[in-house]
Amino acid sequence: MLVVAAVAVLGGIALMGWAALAHRQQEERAIDDLLGLAPFARPGRKGDEEEMAPFTARAIDLAGQAVESVDHERSLANLLERARIGLRPGEFVIVVLGGALAVAAVLLAVTGSIAVGLAGATAGLLLSGRVLQRRVAKRKRAFEEQLPDALSLVASSLSAGHTFLRAIQMMCEESGPPMSEEFSRVVAETRLGDTVTVAVERMAGRLQVRDLDMVVQAIRIQQTVGGRLSDLLHTLAEVIRSRGELRREVQVLTAEGRLSAYVLAGLVPFLFLMIRVTNPGYIRPLYAGWGLAILVFCGLSSVAGLLVILRMVRIDV
Repeated sequence: MLVVAAVAVLGGIALMGWAALAHRQQEERAIDDLLGLAPFARPGRKGDEEEMAPFTARAIDLAGQAVESVDHERSLANLLERARIGLRPGEFVIVVLGGALAVAAVLLAVTGSIAVGLAGATAGLLLSGRVLQRRVAKRKRAFEEQLPDALSLVASSLSAGHTFLRAIQMMCEESGPPMSEEFSRVVAETRLGDTVTVAVERMAGRLQVRDLDMVVQAIRIQQTVGGRLSDLLHTLAEVIRSRGELRREVQVLTAEGRLSAYVLAGLVPFLFLMIRVTNPGYIRPLYAGWGLAILVFCGLSSVAGLLVILRMVRIDV
């Protein structure tokens, strides 16, 4: 009971920190309105910590320093930016730790096993990274689906006599996120002094969309030697639209394999928890001697099988 109470208290403190972070909505809003950008997380200012509780500010500061000491390439910050999550790396770490402690407290209260609670906390930490990557992938797929129509709109505006920058602005007014968010950022960067080519190249590097690389090359060539960019964008829109249709067909054909992988991977921990709750004595021999090795082997086998199946059904188009 003492362990349950300690984990619950720590989880409550972490969740209080998350609640304090949820109320930080005013950061850089004036600049966003001035540049016409959608609200977006930017590196925090010095005064941000002063608006929070001292404990929360100190925890965020320590977590941020820990992340910076390990993540020299700022990969976590880049993932948060690509996922459009309004948290800094330190804040994200605090939220993830709070969720992991809450999961550990619930499992510990239900099963009464410290090992199960630690396993649940570890799974929560791993799942948070997976959720972040899936959010990035979802946003990337949404951008890929919107790209052909957006290029057609830009090409039509160019054919009507508008400049390329004005055509992008008109496309942002007609499109929804994430397309409007990213190209609005391109427009804002050009207002701050960058050329259109540099701004679009930076967007392509940030999103890592292969179809967008062709668009960047087309814009670079047009900005360098001239030519009818509208015709080229119409052609690119048709090519990207055809590739999107093929990509969706592949996703449909491989959906059964992905579902089988998730079901098989989740079946083992689900049955383990069910037996642990309904009949704890049945699996008690697994907690000592070779039983622990068998549990570890089963867990590693499930993870390995999941990765192998997902790799088999992943087809790049």
